[in-house]
Amino acid sequence: MSTAIKLSDGLVEAARIHGEASHRSTPKQIEHWATLGRIAEQNPELSYEFIVGLLRARAEVKAGEVSEYEFG
Repeated sequence: MSTAIKLSDGLVEAARIHGEASHRSTPKQIEHWATLGRIAEQNPELSYEFIVGLLRARAEVKAGEVSEYEFG
């Protein structure tokens, strides 16, 4: 479901710039920031790096880029 919302020009421009650098569209960059913010608010003890790693790992699992870890 998509919903039209009003955002400041500054936020949209920043999302465009950051999105370009990360190969994301402006809306996808805003979604990415919202996801990071939601996780950070719900888990204030987690670092930014941990949250980003978690999102990367989740994307790898979704893409099937996983293998079983063998101990020893």
